[in-house]
Amino acid sequence: MSRQVHFFDQPERFVAGTVGQPGARAFYLQASSRGRVTSVLLEKAQVAALAERIEEVLDEALRRSGGEAPIPAVAPAELLDTAPLDLPLEQEFRVGTMALAWDARDECLVVEAQAYVEESEDENEAEVFDDENGPDLLRVRLSGAMARVFAKRALDLVAAGRKPCPFCNLPLDPEGHLCPRANGYRR
Repeated sequence: MSRQVHFFDQPERFVAGTVGQPGARAFYLQASSRGRVTSVLLEKAQVAALAERIEEVLDEALRRSGGEAPIPAVAPAELLDTAPLDLPLEQEFRVGTMALAWDARDECLVVEAQAYVEESEDENEAEVFDDENGPDLLRVRLSGAMARVFAKRALDLVAAGRKPCPFCNLPLDPEGHLCPRANGYRR
């Protein structure tokens, strides 16, 4: 089956969002432009890592340009997007690996999310993918301001989950919490 590449160059919207209640949320990346919407499923840790790494890449690009790159130091308030994910929510694929890069020539951030591929049982049979037969891919090109807005929303989204236990720092469940620091007693 041939690879499907979902490409968005300066989309109208690129956000991380969730479906469900804290503790049972599903995390999505969603890009939309001119009526076309692509949603991919990923883990909470992937959202957090992506947002943190975007901040680092933008800060480094700004530093290397001597402050000349069109990257705001913080997310512009007028661009913040707090709207829910676009519906209907149709998952294209589950994200396995992600990559980012700053394109200095076009002065934009490139975000790639590639579909998860199960590893082969036989270690000697490593799958080799070419551009036509690789896993599906979401590729998004963002301005510096749009990337800052994405990172802020994603970090806020991750922080809005369940509160951590004051003793062990693991997430607290509404039904109770078996705290390892309290020898398994409920708190």
